[in-house]
Amino acid sequence: MVLQTSNAVGATTSSHTPTDSLVFPLASQNFAKTLSALKQSTLSITNRLASIHHDALFAQQVADHYKFPLVANERCGSWYIPPESKVGSAYFKSTDGHQGQWSFSTRRLNLQILDLVADHKGCVIVDSTRRGKSMPDALSKTVPIWCAVMNRLLFDDPGHDDGVNTPMTVVSRSEQSQIESRLDAFVLDAKCLQLDTASLRQRLWAPLRPFFVTPDYPFPDLPSQAQQPYHPIICLTTSHRVHGTENPEQNYIQGAGDDSESWSHGLTPELFWRHKDTLMSTTEAELPSLIASLINSPEHARMQSQSPAATLIPPTSSIYIGSIDSIDSNTWDAVICCNSTTPFVDSQSKDQNDSTKRKPRLLHLPVPHGKLGSRALRTQLHLLAPFLQPVLGTNQNDTPAEPPKILFTCPSGTDLAVGTALVALCLFFDDDGNRRGYPEYATKHETRQIHGERPEGNGITMDKIVIRRRLAWITTAKPDARPSRETLQAVNTCLMGR
Repeated sequence: MVLQTSNAVGATTSSHTPTDSLVFPLASQNFAKTLSALKQSTLSITNRLASIHHDALFAQQVADHYKFPLVANERCGSWYIPPESKVGSAYFKSTDGHQGQWSFSTRRLNLQILDLVADHKGCVIVDSTRRGKSMPDALSKTVPIWCAVMNRLLFDDPGHDDGVNTPMTVVSRSEQSQIESRLDAFVLDAKCLQLDTASLRQRLWAPLRPFFVTPDYPFPDLPSQAQQPYHPIICLTTSHRVHGTENPEQNYIQGAGDDSESWSHGLTPELFWRHKDTLMSTTEAELPSLIASLINSPEHARMQSQSPAATLIPPTSSIYIGSIDSIDSNTWDAVICCNSTTPFVDSQSKDQNDSTKRKPRLLHLPVPHGKLGSRALRTQLHLLAPFLQPVLGTNQNDTPAEPPKILFTCPSGTDLAVGTALVALCLFFDDDGNRRGYPEYATKHETRQIHGERPEGNGITMDKIVIRRRLAWITTAKPDARPSRETLQAVNTCLMGR
């Protein structure tokens, strides 16, 4: 429609106005609301849980077909595996496989997968994607890069080097060529960590080789191992590919378990599988209240209280990492707690007449959870070294008769506690895990850069390679350790003044 308007001097001009805003403005708004409501209905909790259950059945079919156990690529993968069928977790990130950002992560080594493969001759890594792709980058590129690097590290034989195996239908030959051009640099990064490759190699009799399974290509035959033996790593994308975010006809949601914080109301994979039948038979309107009741139930409280024991970080005999729930004041010589509030009464207020109980030294670093906590950690880490010095001793002559047990904790046991323990490992332990003299420079409450220099006496050379090696100790012993980028930046600032 063209409207005639007049300007100040009587001239006539033309302007175009959208028809729908003039003729049917109310109808247009109602139509938009209807579409939004329809989408929300399709993306309901009910449809998500039904889609997850549907995809989980396929995952079990794949495991049964290949006779390999199921491994969840966290955090999404656990939704698709009943706890009794899940043998472990992997932590392969799609960001390490994004176009032009290919990487071998020295923060996520996933060495626990090698143990699973050695025990079961192979495994099925389960993940999904909700972005209309047929396969997430974590499975199509990150896992193949990891397999290629592990093969180079453990099988230093050209006959075993099969390059980077990626799915031809997802990764172009050009992209694969670019990835392979970086493989030497990835291997060099891994070698700098000084991993115990000899012991890893003793368990694996053949290289790793990824294969790719989707609902559209469900059961590909594995090549014969007569000429070249290998351990199969089945990369399973369990969700069906749909064009768009949902399929209105079947109410199926691709990658329904992804981004669960936005839809789950606190429901976890463990709670879902424990109460699957009840949840899936409840109406959408009643699901939020049912989920809340499950979360607040005594049963769930007992499950939460049964937190894993704190993890010893070899090759040391002193450093442990765990969640706040793992604290037992009768066990530890020292506790470092990264939390907004202290989790237990200070040892000074305990029963002084009970000589059977240890009275651990407590260092409470009052930092909040999440990114704010990682940033606040920068202002607290200088307190760590003076606190640990009397516990570990100032030199070899001060070494306690028995190695002291030192616990690092935070609410999750996977982020702030990891960063704080990492600082202690860098300052107080040598490359063999033996306690070393406390470096004089660190007794001052300052963080100055010492990269490239070796101070006199007990001083040490501190750089990112040292930090990465100590972090590799942690992630090898505790695969679920996931220090955020902000936490690692706080560690670098403390140790190198950066």
